[in-house]
Amino acid sequence: MKTISKMIAAGIVTVLAVINVEGQVTVKTKEMKTSNELEIANKLSTQSAVVNMPVTKLLNAPGNEGLRDFFFTPVKDKSALKGKKIAVIVADGFEEIELTGPVWYFKELGAQVDIVAPKFNPAPERYGLVYPEMSNTHVMAIQYLQPVGWIKFDRTADQIKVSDYDAVFIPGGAWNPDNLRNDKDVIKFIQDFNKEGKLIAAICHAPVVLASADILKGRKLTGYWNIQVDLKNAGGTILEQSVVTDGNIITSRHPIDVADFSRAVESWLIKK
Repeated sequence: MKTISKMIAAGIVTVLAVINVEGQVTVKTKEMKTSNELEIANKLSTQSAVVNMPVTKLLNAPGNEGLRDFFFTPVKDKSALKGKKIAVIVADGFEEIELTGPVWYFKELGAQVDIVAPKFNPAPERYGLVYPEMSNTHVMAIQYLQPVGWIKFDRTADQIKVSDYDAVFIPGGAWNPDNLRNDKDVIKFIQDFNKEGKLIAAICHAPVVLASADILKGRKLTGYWNIQVDLKNAGGTILEQSVVTDGNIITSRHPIDVADFSRAVESWLIKK
């Protein structure tokens, strides 16, 4: 990966590339005042390396034969969830397969699925962040730690009501739940959904959103290994299983559990 000094034309400008909705790149430049500023900026930057989890690699990894079969075996009953409405609550930094996998499956079963994101709230200018134009209408997917794409959302969290949906699920990805757990609209919606006894499903890092909503006391659940202590501190009992169903809450640990997670949601909704 090129360092900043190699990226800068003539060694005196920094370049920021912003991708818009059409996929075009707009280049903005800002001149460095001195070579010393350039040297300091270079020291503040690190070399990049891509670490991701491509879907094809995941499906073909040894031990994931069941996950592969889940996606490549045709769904028999395409009306199993007909009439059911499911909301996916998601923000930037969601683990790609943990959203696209269940969404594909639920739609195959006939469910209506809406992607719901927090209302766009850019950080203060002093934070130095540059947002692509599509942030107003899309959320960013990652594979493990690497941003890989964008998905358009249908509604924002301040626009939905509990009565709109039969179930809610939250994908993981370390950044996504962290973005969601401080959003007042998301937390209130989860709390109200829980009071109605409707299904709330969360996979990987996503159960920390339920911890922030304070709905885990006395509940059995699971989650990504790094957050299990947080779930215990929120009053939950952790089980080391691919999927745990306790009342109206379904949780799973990892992308490799997507098949079990999706089937558990299907089973719960069919019984209702």
